Amino acid sequence: MSETENTQRRYDRLAPIYDAMEAGVELLAFERWRKRLWSQVEGRHVLEIGVGTGKNFDHYPSGTRVTGIDLSSQMLSRARQRLQQRPQRNSNLIQMDAQRLAFADDVFDSAVATFVFCSVPLPVQGLHELARVVRPGGQVLLLEHVRINRPVVGPLMDALDPVIVRVMGAHIARQTEENVRRAGLEIESVTELAPGELVKLIHARVRAQTVE
Repeated sequence: MSETENTQRRYDRLAPIYDAMEAGVELLAFERWRKRLWSQVEGRHVLEIGVGTGKNFDHYPSGTRVTGIDLSSQMLSRARQRLQQRPQRNSNLIQMDAQRLAFADDVFDSAVATFVFCSVPLPVQGLHELARVVRPGGQVLLLEHVRINRPVVGPLMDALDPVIVRVMGAHIARQTEENVRRAGLEIESVTELAPGELVKLIHARVRAQTVE
């Protein structure tokens, strides 16, 4: 079984308890950070990677059309239930792998992911896909927890990572900022939101095409 299939099964399994698992951190910080990210979204056609159970729905900017994808059918089932309670939201939900987006090139103004690239098996490949489907000059906004690059703490996170991903589905030692650069995206700003640089808001753009 591939790592992508394992990830899908993990989140299908976790879907019934996922919101309860994260209720505390949502109340303390995540909700506030999600709102901050979505207040910066540009354009009318937006792609949300890893829509999950729909925790971002209430933050979608008015006047936008959001296409939300997720690998897990069970997470999407809960997102669809939540969306039915918000008929004013202009959103389309599709089961899809972030590593193989079934969209044409340059179709979105922006792409957003909140706590997603910690669980994508091949994160650079997924970020490459975002760069492909977002128009040149369009933005990519990521809210991610990352590896703390400090003595003792960083190596400890590395050691615990295999256990955490098996139980929770998410890697705790991803270096997402570096992955964004490796994918060819241009980072405009990185905002540290938690002590020790544990959580970052990464604002990047798809490089504009040059005319020779």
